[in-house]
Amino acid sequence: MKSPASLFLVLLLLLAGLPLAAQLRLPSLISSGMVLQQNDSVALWGWAGPGEKVYVKTSWSSTTDSTLATNLATWKLRIKTPTAGGPYSIEIKSRNTINLTDVMIGEVWICSGQSNMEWNYFNGTSDLAAVFPTASNSNIRLFHVPRTGADYPQEDVRANWVSADSTTIKSFSSVGYFFGRKLQEELKVPIGLINASWGGTPAETWMPEANILNDATLREAASKLKTFAWWPSAPAKAYNGMIHPLTNFNIAGAIWYQGESNTETNASYKQLMVSLIDSWRSAWKKELPFYYVQIAPFNYGQTNIGALLQEQQTKLMSHPRTGMVVVTDLVDDVKNIHPSRKKPVGDRLANWALAENYGKKGISYKSAAYQHHSTVKNRLELTFTDAAELKFNGKEASGFYLSGENEAWYPAKAKWEKGKLILTAKEVPKPVHARYGFGNTIIGNVFNEAGLPLIPFRTDNWVVEQKPL
Repeated sequence: MKSPASLFLVLLLLLAGLPLAAQLRLPSLISSGMVLQQNDSVALWGWAGPGEKVYVKTSWSSTTDSTLATNLATWKLRIKTPTAGGPYSIEIKSRNTINLTDVMIGEVWICSGQSNMEWNYFNGTSDLAAVFPTASNSNIRLFHVPRTGADYPQEDVRANWVSADSTTIKSFSSVGYFFGRKLQEELKVPIGLINASWGGTPAETWMPEANILNDATLREAASKLKTFAWWPSAPAKAYNGMIHPLTNFNIAGAIWYQGESNTETNASYKQLMVSLIDSWRSAWKKELPFYYVQIAPFNYGQTNIGALLQEQQTKLMSHPRTGMVVVTDLVDDVKNIHPSRKKPVGDRLANWALAENYGKKGISYKSAAYQHHSTVKNRLELTFTDAAELKFNGKEASGFYLSGENEAWYPAKAKWEKGKLILTAKEVPKPVHARYGFGNTIIGNVFNEAGLPLIPFRTDNWVVEQKPL
């Protein structure tokens, strides 16, 4: 009878004679059906046997690129992409070979945030069904990142690329889909959309933990966030699981719809979002354009917290390469935090990208914004950017308030006169400040000539009441 040591030696010899299992692997993002960013140096990466050489050959190039896997069994290289087109193929070869097919070259965007970005047909989006007959389009590719929280940065997600059709768009972000659909219609290039959103999540969970912990203001605000059973609220949890795995993948930019879960800590929201945007730009190593949606009017149960969050979002537009979409006109019910119409939201976001990123002319994409005010006798005169004229949806404007030095607010009448908005209120003989749409549920009816709603604003910096209703 052989000893255990002899049997172990025989087993080792047998295993040594077997061929090693295939080591070459790819993350889910790098797969057949994907869209790669055009005219760029894009990363391909994955895993292979330590020290093994990995070869990459694309059908659009005559050259073969190669690299060596590290001692951690990882590899990464960059390849040049051509102008938009496809479908192409990519052969990745090491001990085994992986062939990627139906690869498109075009424009790739991240769609992120909380429930209004996540909202889809099954949640009650009202305007998606109308496009089902024309939804089939192999030039729009969708990659839906599943809800995944993690304590540490992850390297992969479980998802796959699919072409847009009447079935696949149902479970995808409606805002994201309409954004991509308009880009594809206007640019005539393949569009890749990566949806990484999670309803209820505060912004803190979408950025690296150090950004919060190393900043006293943001750390204090994060400590006040409530914990829920349905989504993470701690710093970095969604970033680790849903954003970090994407950061090797070259993208054109990001769209964002979030803020409702940060209303109770509204004072630091601009600072918070600057930190988030800069952390993403650092991770992707480029100054990504970042276009976002201002939260809609909603009854939060505490006075003014929504209005103050909107104000912070307006201030965020001072950060480079950002843009804000206003949706006050799309609200049918201030008791519903999810306005059902998502096509106008996606279209307005797309218009920002078309004008700012792709140089399309003749697109009206900016809402009018308060610029300056002055008191002339018993009236307040205001000027605005991005408005040759302000128009009222109705006989009279609504949503305006005036106050004197006593901080008592009264509804104001408005008229447009020689490039200025004139506000008066009989209760305010000497007005000093104005507000428009400033309140959780106040919906104004003022638009610029392009039909975009006026950005809610206030001219004062007085302390604003925040208390339960």
